[in-house]
Amino acid sequence: MESIKLFRGYGKVNPHLEDQSPHQQHSTSKRRILIFSVSSILLLTLIIGIALATLIHESNSEPDESPYLSSSNPAESIKTVCDVTLYPSSCFTSISSLNISTKPDPEVIFKLSLQVSIAELKNLSPLLSSFNDVNSQAALKDCVSQFDDSLSKLNDSLSAMEVGPGEKMLNLEKVNDIRTWISAAMTDQDTCIDGLEEMGSKFLDEIKAKIERSKEFLSISLAIIAKMQALLEKFDLKMH
Repeated sequence: MESIKLFRGYGKVNPHLEDQSPHQQHSTSKRRILIFSVSSILLLTLIIGIALATLIHESNSEPDESPYLSSSNPAESIKTVCDVTLYPSSCFTSISSLNISTKPDPEVIFKLSLQVSIAELKNLSPLLSSFNDVNSQAALKDCVSQFDDSLSKLNDSLSAMEVGPGEKMLNLEKVNDIRTWISAAMTDQDTCIDGLEEMGSKFLDEIKAKIERSKEFLSISLAIIAKMQALLEKFDLKMH
């Protein structure tokens, strides 16, 4: 009997729902949709609020990072500039050893590299004059003359960068001139070596080693001035 009652009750519609008119049923459905919509909006608002709170927390907890380098850190600035050269280690060591009294931006670092190049070149002339080689005496004299010419070009480069307070050391015209002068100084050194080789100088290997060291520092200066525009941009600076 129990099973028969269950069977008879199966499939019956809730009498309350049956008694509702179509208009009432429609209103009930609309209320359900409205409740669902409000719930969805509240849930979406909650999710957006959590996401915004997370972003604000992360932005407050992480330090601001500028895409540009700062010249307030001398070692970092020098390394950045020296990395564009073929000899970054020699570049960094030689420039870092100098007394840097100002914040070293790329223009200042280039000027320091020129000072290193000039110091190395100045050591060559006395060295050549100390050699006593009859066979290559004429070639040695030519070398001394060529190195003096090279020194003159490098000093011209330094002079071109001497400006008043607040003025920029370099502009595009100066950069082009300085690149030409440094390249010419390197050519003078190659010419010296060629002359000593032709004369069969017995001091060739010793002189060549000294000249190659000088050329290394000239190469450093040349690389820096050639990449000056890009280097200035890394420091958020401009060339005039």
